[in-house]
Amino acid sequence: MRSIKFSTVLVSALMVGAPLLSHADGDWKKDHPRRAEVNHRLHRQNQRINQERREGDISPAQAHQLHREDHQVRKEERQMARDQHGTITPQQQQQLNQQENAISQQIGH
Repeated sequence: MRSIKFSTVLVSALMVGAPLLSHADGDWKKDHPRRAEVNHRLHRQNQRINQERREGDISPAQAHQLHREDHQVRKEERQMARDQHGTITPQQQQQLNQQENAISQQIGH
């Protein structure tokens, strides 16, 4: 009986504490230099897409497609980071940068 109570208390404590630890760890690693560089670049590209659309250099449909492509890169970055405990490897960063380069070429000059 005593071990059942202990197990219940232990499981309850883990259920309450684990998300807090995971959240704290995620906050620290979201600013990891490789992740920060990729995400900063995505942010800049988003601004460029919006500017090119406002200036009429790309159509609304082109802007929408470019935003979708950027969103896909961001989604991949998050999945990679999730798989790597909050970071991305240099090889993953290079892969994401190559994808961003291709999108950047489509935005205009």
